[in-house]
Amino acid sequence: MSKKINIYVISDSSGGTAQTLAQTAMSQFPDLIAEIKRYPFVQTESILTGILKIAKENNAMIFHTLVATELSQQVKDFCENNNLFQFDCIQGPMNMIAKLGQETPAHVPGLVHDLNENYFERISSIEFAVENDDGKNTKGLLQADVVLLGVSRTSKTPLSLYMANSNIKVANLPIGPTMQVPEELDEVNPDKIIGLINTPEKLSRIRKQRMLSYGLDANTPYSDPENIKKELDYAKKLYRKLGCLTINVSNKSIEETATIILESLNLDETEVDG
Repeated sequence: MSKKINIYVISDSSGGTAQTLAQTAMSQFPDLIAEIKRYPFVQTESILTGILKIAKENNAMIFHTLVATELSQQVKDFCENNNLFQFDCIQGPMNMIAKLGQETPAHVPGLVHDLNENYFERISSIEFAVENDDGKNTKGLLQADVVLLGVSRTSKTPLSLYMANSNIKVANLPIGPTMQVPEELDEVNPDKIIGLINTPEKLSRIRKQRMLSYGLDANTPYSDPENIKKELDYAKKLYRKLGCLTINVSNKSIEETATIILESLNLDETEVDG
């Protein structure tokens, strides 16, 4: 049985250069299967962080073309800290040219493109996911292909970005007993709404780790299992009221959850990618 290697191509442009390099290298290993995912137009730390978390979950090798040195360094630091392999396809050549030409690189993303219709659709979907992340734009709920609901730390943002890479417009909305549900949600087709849940124990661990990463006390009402149970009970009641599909993400990867959603919409990644 052939061994599969996950490769993530991350770029602040189309990602065509890094993908070609990854495919060329993989062609020399006929007994290996490469699962290549391309994440183009990545130009902010927050989006990059979400993608890197998915890469860690799948032990992916990363090929990247990020002309912004801080983003490139973010990838290198993350991979070093999480035992992932990464290859910087652009910073080395840029530095060599800078030394030889005695010039400073412009560090402007997207000066070279391999643009096509699918590329622009993907960029549009990624931009939509960013603009409609965490309930920022409630009007976007009516324009989305998929609306993700969930209490804090149920993988809404990473899942939105992953599905956006398949040209799906995703809006996500945080919910909870103290949060008001926007009126627009009542106008969304329930078939497009996905309710995400997790176990209280796992959510508590995730939230504690988040607090520690901020240098704060891990034991707070936010991470208390009893409070989390109340949040999940509220979420389940809301999902039943909406009549939407509910997915427990506690033991599922981002890819597995996305596949369930695509199947519920009678889509698959091949159809979506065009």
